[in-house]
Amino acid sequence: MRTFLGAVALAASVGVAAGWTYLQVSDAPAPSASAAAIDAGDPTILTSRDYTRILQEFQKPAPQRPDGARPAGYTGDDSCRHANDGECDDPGIGTGACALNTDYSDCWRIVSGEEDDSCQWANDGECDEPGFGTGACTQGTDVSDCGDVTHLRFRNDSCELAFNNICDEPEIGTGQCEARTDRSDCGGRHRPLTINDHFFGEDDRVVMDTAQFPWSVVGTISSDRGGGCTATLVAPDVIVTAAHCIHSEDQLYAGGVFSTGFALPGGPRTARVIDHLIDEEWDSERFSQTDEIDGTDWALLRIDEPLGDELGYVGVLDIVADRGERETQNARIWQAGYSWDTGSNLSGNEDCRILETYADDTISHDCDTTRGDSGSPFMVHEDGEWQIIATDSNFRSNPDGPFIYISSRSSRWIHLLEDFAAGRIGAGGLRPQGPGKPGAPQPVKADGQAGQ
Repeated sequence: MRTFLGAVALAASVGVAAGWTYLQVSDAPAPSASAAAIDAGDPTILTSRDYTRILQEFQKPAPQRPDGARPAGYTGDDSCRHANDGECDDPGIGTGACALNTDYSDCWRIVSGEEDDSCQWANDGECDEPGFGTGACTQGTDVSDCGDVTHLRFRNDSCELAFNNICDEPEIGTGQCEARTDRSDCGGRHRPLTINDHFFGEDDRVVMDTAQFPWSVVGTISSDRGGGCTATLVAPDVIVTAAHCIHSEDQLYAGGVFSTGFALPGGPRTARVIDHLIDEEWDSERFSQTDEIDGTDWALLRIDEPLGDELGYVGVLDIVADRGERETQNARIWQAGYSWDTGSNLSGNEDCRILETYADDTISHDCDTTRGDSGSPFMVHEDGEWQIIATDSNFRSNPDGPFIYISSRSSRWIHLLEDFAAGRIGAGGLRPQGPGKPGAPQPVKADGQAGQ
């Protein structure tokens, strides 16, 4: 998993000072807010991919240039509530979350063209700006690591026409999309390897049709405590996602709503989660801080409506046991998830590969994934049948190249699915439980028996 040495140590010290005893894991993008205003109960505090606003409390930008002068033609103050969060929020040049000229400290470098390496984490080989980086630096203060990414700032692929290879933004394209919502078609698909998105130099994603199977059964799981991930129907009333997606405040809490088939006639189908099943070895803190148990990052969730009776559901395959490692690496893989940067679009990959299989029931892959994709399915398609072989999990640092992107293989839970779907095993409900508390749900061992 990703390691930041000094950054991690700093984040840990902040947690101690604030009385926290955990590193929060979630896949929802963190809101633009200062670290001082963060609520410890907010599940978007810190992720294994995004250190974001906590670090910014210790990396504030100077309110003006070191020489005391202000950029010509740009004046303003920091009266916006999002000021000094490291991200430019002025309209036109930034996110637009602030009124004009009220986020001066975050925006002046971009306006003046005086971007620099003044961040304390500059020149560490990793982009630390908000949005496409870790968020540990103020925008415009990590220019060497972030490279030529100006065209990516404050832009996304949320337009319904994204990834159609035609620029549809106004003034520079057909105008069928809103400004800054057709990034890949208008700005190109090249992505620097140093940015904090799971691309290998090129964004090859496409938009999937959620009115068509199997994409109609790949949906979102929205937690009652905030945050969201991707999940997939694997039985009439069972979905699979990542374990870290139902973890909050050092507790497992699976309560939430599953929504899928957004383009179906009559609108999306929804159901509430009523039970869950996790791996006996799952430990959120250990998962967040090490690479040792990535294979346990799965969760089966029971829903209160058998949506699969209407929509169908995908099969499950232990691909390594079925085909062997060599054939596994030659398999064509499909993946799709609700990425943070594609709005309501289900984006995904139609032809990516498994790079390596590991003994801990994980695989590494070259599918283009990012925040929000956690829990998303990796599938093979043969003889008209779709089967999940893994679910998206996290990434690991790699001193010799791009980050290593990890998925948890279905081999960890395939033998438990039938019993869980039949109601013979499970946690017995959704009451939040923390480690060691009386009545905590017992994980299930590999033989299907409750753990001791």
